[in-house]
Amino acid sequence: MKRVVLLRHGESLWNRENRFTGWTDVDLTNQGIREAYEAARLLKEQNFIFGKAYTSLLKRAIKTLNCVLDGLNQDWIPVEKSWRLNEKHYGVLQGLNKSETTKKYGEKQVLEWRRSYDIAPEALSENDPRNPRFDIRYHEIPLNELPRTEALKNTVARLLPYWCNHIYPALNQYNEILVTAHGNSLRAIVKYLKNISDQDIIQLNLPTGVPYVFEFDEHLHPIRDYFLGDPEKIEESMKAVANQAK
Repeated sequence: MKRVVLLRHGESLWNRENRFTGWTDVDLTNQGIREAYEAARLLKEQNFIFGKAYTSLLKRAIKTLNCVLDGLNQDWIPVEKSWRLNEKHYGVLQGLNKSETTKKYGEKQVLEWRRSYDIAPEALSENDPRNPRFDIRYHEIPLNELPRTEALKNTVARLLPYWCNHIYPALNQYNEILVTAHGNSLRAIVKYLKNISDQDIIQLNLPTGVPYVFEFDEHLHPIRDYFLGDPEKIEESMKAVANQAK
C-alpha cells in the first residue's frame, strides 16, 4: 500500500485576521506552528516514514512542512518546491477582510469567488505591485503562465500537470509522500482524486494543519481517504473555514 498525505499549512497571520491571502507571502501564527507540530504527532502515531515531500513557494506552507519534518525527525528527506502548489490567486481581493467584503458584495458573490469552480475575482493590473511578475521567486516562469487572478479551474489547470508528472509518479519510488500546500491547491488535488463534480467542490473546505491521507493500491489507484485527528474537532474546523466570509 502507498500513501500520500495532503496537509494544508497551519494558521497564518492573515487566516487569523480573516483576510484573502492567495499568493501574498504571510507567516504562520504561533497557533499555526502548534498545528504543524500536532500534525507531526498524529503522523508519528501512524508510523509514517516519508520518502519525499513537496510544498509551494510560500513561507506558510514551507514553514509548516519544516515543523512537521522536525517533529517526525525526518528533516533529511528530499523536498521539492514548486509555484504550481501555490494557493489560488485571489486577484484584487488579496489583503481584503472576508467579512467586510461580504458586506460590500453579498454572501453569494463572495462564496463564488472563494469556492466556485469557474468564477474568478477581478484580476490585478500589470502595474499592481502585488502582481507576481515583480516577485523574484517567479522570475524564471513565463509571464503568460503567472496568474493575476484565478478561479479553481485555473488552479487545477496549473497544478494537475505537476501532480501527474512529478508527485504521482514518485509513488513508484516511495511508499509515503507528504504534500504541504494550501486550501485551494489541495482542493484541486482532492477534486481530481475523488472525481468531485464542479458543482460539489464548492462544499469542500479543508482545515488548517490536519493531515488528509489518501491510500493507493498496488496499481496506484486511490482506495481510501481519511483525516487524522478528532472527527468532531475536524468537523468544527471545516465549518469555521466555510463560515469565514459570514
